[in-house]
Amino acid sequence: MDFSKLFLTLGVIFIIIGLIWKFVGRIPGDILIKKGNVTFYFPIVTSILLSVILSLVLYVIGKFK
Repeated sequence: MDFSKLFLTLGVIFIIIGLIWKFVGRIPGDILIKKGNVTFYFPIVTSILLSVILSLVLYVIGKFK
């Protein structure tokens, strides 16, 4: 099994996701409430997307095992 190709691919995917995240900022659907000096940010959509992506990655890794 060639883990180096798998890790290289995952690294490239995470770099692409990081660049997109940097330019987009927050994803539509995330909750942001500002009142006075208090800011509440709850990244619900981001959490769901990360969960799905990590589940798929771990599923693929499990298939190669």
